[in-house]
Amino acid sequence: MKKIRKLFMVLIFTFLFLAIGNKSNAASSNLELNNLNFDAKIQENGDMVVTETWDIDIEDTNTLYKTFKTDINKYLDIKDVSVKEITDGINKNFTETSRLMYHVTKDCYYGLINDNGDFEIAWGVGLDEESDTRTYEISYTVEGAVGRYSDYNQLYWQFVGEDFEIDANKITGTITLPKGVDNKDEIRVWGHTAAMNGEIYATANNKIEFTITDFKAGTYVEVRTLFPTDVLNDEVQRTYEHPILDTVLEEEMVWAEEANRLRNQRIIYVALIYIAITVLSILLIINIIRKIKVIRKRKERKPSEEIIYFRELPREDASPAEAVFLEEETKTDLQPNDTGKIFSATLLNLSLKKLMEIQSTKNEKGKDEISIKLLDKDGILALENKDERAIGKFLISAFEKQEDGILTVKELEKFIKKSSSTKILNLQEDIRQGTRIKLIDKKIIDKEEREKYQKESGIQALFIALFVFCVCMSFAIVEWIGNIVIAGCIVFAIIMFLNIVATGIAISKINVFTQDGIDEIAKWKGLKKYMQEFSLLDKREVPEIAIWEHFLVFATAFGIADKVLEQLKIVYPDIENTINVNTYPYMYLMVHTDFSRSFSNAISTSMSSAYTSASGGGGGFSGGGRWWPEAGGGGGGR
Repeated sequence: MKKIRKLFMVLIFTFLFLAIGNKSNAASSNLELNNLNFDAKIQENGDMVVTETWDIDIEDTNTLYKTFKTDINKYLDIKDVSVKEITDGINKNFTETSRLMYHVTKDCYYGLINDNGDFEIAWGVGLDEESDTRTYEISYTVEGAVGRYSDYNQLYWQFVGEDFEIDANKITGTITLPKGVDNKDEIRVWGHTAAMNGEIYATANNKIEFTITDFKAGTYVEVRTLFPTDVLNDEVQRTYEHPILDTVLEEEMVWAEEANRLRNQRIIYVALIYIAITVLSILLIINIIRKIKVIRKRKERKPSEEIIYFRELPREDASPAEAVFLEEETKTDLQPNDTGKIFSATLLNLSLKKLMEIQSTKNEKGKDEISIKLLDKDGILALENKDERAIGKFLISAFEKQEDGILTVKELEKFIKKSSSTKILNLQEDIRQGTRIKLIDKKIIDKEEREKYQKESGIQALFIALFVFCVCMSFAIVEWIGNIVIAGCIVFAIIMFLNIVATGIAISKINVFTQDGIDEIAKWKGLKKYMQEFSLLDKREVPEIAIWEHFLVFATAFGIADKVLEQLKIVYPDIENTINVNTYPYMYLMVHTDFSRSFSNAISTSMSSAYTSASGGGGGFSGGGRWWPEAGGGGGGR
């Protein structure tokens, strides 16, 4: 089983490593192109007339735009710009404006050099607080788009640049030559895109077509084609005396080899992800089967006898912390919010053991002022219960600056609040460990079952974290390699979720308590219920008032001391007059002051602060080749 667990962890981290290998690009979340089509017609003089059709979903956007990086070595000018809307049969020409605007007036457009020195086409869509699906047609002429060399004409154009901010489900394009060649094989074509998810072919003796699917913002689309020089006339503006073919073939061969390497790498990644998903799924299914067997075998333990009310202490040597641990059926550790109640209850219990003395004096205003006197320091340090000893040591440290060995309630509260986070956290951990060790020694907690519970809880926490991670990463994986592995990821996430459920059920069936522990839990619950409801019972069933000094220790630990005191006043109407600080000091303290609640709040506040302070030719597209067509620029919405 250990080997299987190790293999499981190795495969998990392999899958996650492959998944996070993707670095997704940020797109404009309120814009998405359903289709972006380019119709490019090369003119006889080497210019290129381009018509872009944007079928786009728009939300909360005022203006759409596209930019072209200016460089006279790559093209000479962008001119004859026009924009119109053709949504659902509409044929609305936009009005040209002669000034730059960040937010372009609705149904207006411009084609100008922007502040960055790029040529920018921008048009107002007027959907600032609306959403709609629109179709726009943007036309422009690229002057000097084709360069003539001694052996071939070359068009090398980036239709979409890396600064383009909008995802597109599909990009299509057609490039038409001014006249046909004798054989379409005379037209040489190459396409470049980062994700290599496209195709380009010479489909006729005067036509080139390309398609890219699942385009992601921040990448690019560019086309390079060589065709015979006689296709154009002598009016081509960009001419070069040297040949171009050998240079292009050499460059494209290098880029094709790199593209093939990346394709092979991607195939390996996909294969590894599928293998990891398959093996992990098998292991997870095995884990579910194992959990089902465990669930079927385990029988629920029940108390030996049904207890509704319990009228005595279940165990004489029990500490307040142990009582809370058992009454709450804590399977691992006490919670931070229990510490304040346990602290107050333990302080009162130490007074009953004559290790400390609770005193009441009159202050300057004539009101009772409660103080605590340290009686037996060595006795506190020799306490058997480690949790009580830890609280006792903490209290002893509070007396160090008191020359008379007396500490008022306010002084103790102040000491608690001023104690360092580390000191409070250490105190809590000592209480936890001391309680746990005592209950294990008493055979109330089954040590092996507790370790099993912690282990399964840790596994479930890992499953939950991995489930959330896998769901989130599935979207990133789609952007990386498309929909190839998304189905596998969904199946894996479902199996992971089933493991979370199965592990949760298995955990619920684990009982860290022995039969003696279950019986004692029932008694503590019965005692708590009795203390909460004893005023409703026959008065003959209510113990003598003396026993309530011991009961109130645990009522304080359970956080029900105030309710118990209210019931005592109902059962014993003269309790305030019949008890005094000498005969029942703790009872007197509880009846006449807000002692327990005050300390519980103080220690709970300190614990919270501690946690806060204690707790980053033709064929597929290839990559590369961006040295020439930087004119593609960017685009997006604003």
